[in-house]
Amino acid sequence: MTSGDAVSAATETSTAVVAAAETSTAVVAAAIAKNLTVATAESLTAGMVAATLANTPGASGMLQGGVVAYQNSVKAGVLGVPEGLLADVGSVDGAVAEAMADGARRACGARIGVSTTGVAGPDPHDGKAVGTVFVGIAADAGTQAFEFSFTGDRQSIREQACEAALVRLLAALEGDGYRS
Repeated sequence: MTSGDAVSAATETSTAVVAAAETSTAVVAAAIAKNLTVATAESLTAGMVAATLANTPGASGMLQGGVVAYQNSVKAGVLGVPEGLLADVGSVDGAVAEAMADGARRACGARIGVSTTGVAGPDPHDGKAVGTVFVGIAADAGTQAFEFSFTGDRQSIREQACEAALVRLLAALEGDGYRS
């Protein structure tokens, strides 16, 4: 990595962190305004989405809790992701993201669940390229997964995934629909 690459990666990282904090503020306000509760299920972000929400003043009025499900055994055992699905498609898949988000809703007693699963690198995983990320949203109306392809180093990809999850969560809360 050249010093230019390091500066570029640091800029991407700081931009994603600032954006996530701003989006988190909007998420907390929207959830509280609509009296909705939120739960997280995180794989590649390993609690970053829940921590970003919890760092926002007022989060205790909407954040129920979260599950860090880094291993498939936790995805299946705690969140209820079907073991057959994990065996068939691996952990990095839209259907897995949907099941994780729905499992977070059930496990934490929340109205909306948000999940992240993907490949932060440095190597591909389950046949998926580094930077492949799925965000799942589960609400009363159903579930939906969103696919992203991010670039950068491991930390940058994780931070971009966190921001993407918060953006999708905000869209669901604002009534733009989780299917937009």
